[in-house]
Amino acid sequence: MADDGASGNDKLLQQAEQLLVNYKDSEALVVFEKILEESEDNYVALCKASYLHCRIGDRYTDETKKLQHISKAREYANRAYALNPSDSESNYVMALSLGSQALVSGPKERLSSINQMKTFVDAALAANVEHAGAWHILGRWYFKMANLNFAEKMASKFLFGGVCGVASNKDAADAIERAITYNPKNIRYYYDLALIYSEMKEKEACMNTLTKALTLTLYTKEELELSRRCKIMLQEKKNT
Repeated sequence: MADDGASGNDKLLQQAEQLLVNYKDSEALVVFEKILEESEDNYVALCKASYLHCRIGDRYTDETKKLQHISKAREYANRAYALNPSDSESNYVMALSLGSQALVSGPKERLSSINQMKTFVDAALAANVEHAGAWHILGRWYFKMANLNFAEKMASKFLFGGVCGVASNKDAADAIERAITYNPKNIRYYYDLALIYSEMKEKEACMNTLTKALTLTLYTKEELELSRRCKIMLQEKKNT
């Protein structure tokens, strides 16, 4: 019986992974959660379900639905981390879900989530230095820390003894460049990198990044929207 169950879960995992590869996020999530109904400690399914809840939740403008997805993402990430706290994926989804939570939190809670993220990102990269997603989160973390407003800096110093450290826009750009090295097909990385270069007044680097982004093959609505933003930004840079 146990072997049949394991074999069944393996087939479902293959099915879910194939759906994920084909950008069918909602359908993949259904299958991963079906696996968790049968085997609540399936580590791969926990990590993937957390990741997908973050990704799907990010698409909602409706606060209630967004929060529902973030809550599930945090739950699955916590369970995955409890099973394997030293693995790159459990630390990655912990950081990712904390980042999603930060976006919908008040100032104090947001800073707390951002502060916690760094520990998990560092652990993810310690376990797998080629984890593109973790490098991307680290880049976004550096960018946020480098550009805190005065009130956020004071709150950060008071609450956590200062979480920004020596974070800079250059650190942010370097981290996302690493993400692109390990996953050169993700347009989100190029778009975020272009925004950082724009903030740094590095016009040529920004335009080169945008030009590369516009050569990518696109599959989803989100990617098409990011491509549209890249085109607009590139045109604006050409006109200045």
